[in-house]
Amino acid sequence: MKAINPPDRAAPEFYSQAIEVTDAKRTLYISGQVGVAPDGSVPEGIEAQARQALANLNALLEQAGMTNRNIVKTTIYLTDAAHLPGFMAAGAGTLASPPPATTLLIVKALAAPPLLIEIEAIAVG
Repeated sequence: MKAINPPDRAAPEFYSQAIEVTDAKRTLYISGQVGVAPDGSVPEGIEAQARQALANLNALLEQAGMTNRNIVKTTIYLTDAAHLPGFMAAGAGTLASPPPATTLLIVKALAAPPLLIEIEAIAVG
């Protein structure tokens, strides 16, 4: 994988403008992961939910024999722009290096009222 960030643009800190993949044999499409714990509980607050959503994402990657370094694209949904600092504090910048191409959307709501974040991903390996 190779990150592509044009030199005439400000370099993004936590994502890449584009990721080039030339040697992938497998592609894993990961459905939106929310901050629901394995026991079905929903932690309170954006940081706790973001940590759980990332843990759920990593568990799927591990089950597929991949790691966060295999992620090439993420789409992140937050229910409020004010949640962005909490998401970043929860480890958003630890997804991979180079960071994946990323789209961040602020949406009115997710599938259930207590959910504050959802993360979709595409991984290759």
